Amino acid sequence: MPRYALKIEYSGAPFCGWQRQPGLQTVQGAIEKALRILDPDCAGIQGAGRTDTGVHATGQVAHTDLAKAWDPFRLSEALNFHLRPAPVAIIAAARVADDFHVRFDAIERRYTFRLLSRRAPLTFDKGTMWQVKHPLDASAMQRGADHLIGNHDFTTFRSTVCQAKSPVKTLDELRIEQIERLGGTETRFHIRARSFLHNQVRSFVGTLERVGAGHWHPDQVRTALKAANRAACGPVCPPHGLYLSSVAYDNNPFNV
Repeated sequence: MPRYALKIEYSGAPFCGWQRQPGLQTVQGAIEKALRILDPDCAGIQGAGRTDTGVHATGQVAHTDLAKAWDPFRLSEALNFHLRPAPVAIIAAARVADDFHVRFDAIERRYTFRLLSRRAPLTFDKGTMWQVKHPLDASAMQRGADHLIGNHDFTTFRSTVCQAKSPVKTLDELRIEQIERLGGTETRFHIRARSFLHNQVRSFVGTLERVGAGHWHPDQVRTALKAANRAACGPVCPPHGLYLSSVAYDNNPFNV
C-alpha cells in the first residue's frame, strides 16, 4: 500500500485537540473522515504531534497508507474538497517510503506562541493569540528563557498527566521577538526542539509572561527549573496563542 505524507494547517478553535476521541470533534477525526470517502478501508493517519484543544498548526505533518496510488496534488485537492467547511487544509501531499514515520523520523519540531499586549479587546484576531493588558519586557523574558536552553530535567514545566518516559529533553531554541502591530505589541516566542513534553511550551510561556510583567526576576526561571517540581512553575498560559509551525526531517518530503 503506498504511503503519503500530508502537510496540514488548521485552526484549533472548534476542535478537541488533534487526537481522535469517540464522540468528539478532532482534527485527526476530520481528516480521517475525508480520507475514508476516498478510501473506505483507510486505517487512518499518524500525526507528528498531538496538539491540545484550541492549539493551531501551520505545519503539522501526518502520514497515511492508501489502497491505490494517487497523484499527490490530486490527493490534496480531493481531501480539501471533502474537509470543507472545517478549518483544516492540506497544504501539500507527497509519496514517501513505506517505512517513513512522521513521528519517529522527525528530527525537529518548532512551535510559535503569539501574545498581544494591548488594552482594547481583540476583534478580527480573537482566538488566534493570548491577550494581556499590560506591557511586557522582552529583554527580561529572554534572559529568563536563556536558562531553559540546553539539556535539562523539565519536570517543573511538564504536565502532571504527561506520558513521556523521561522529563529530560534538549531545548535548542527559545527566542523572543516583539512587533508593534494591532494597536499594541505582539510578543512571539519561537521554540525549537526534537520533541516536547505535554504542556511544556505553554508552561514556558506562562512563566516567562510573569517575568515580562515584572512579577518574576529572570533568575527565578533557573530556580524553578532546578527545583524539578511542578509546583515551582508559573501559570500555564491558554492554548489559543500556540501554533505547531513546522516538523523537520532529514529528507524533506515536501516542496513547500
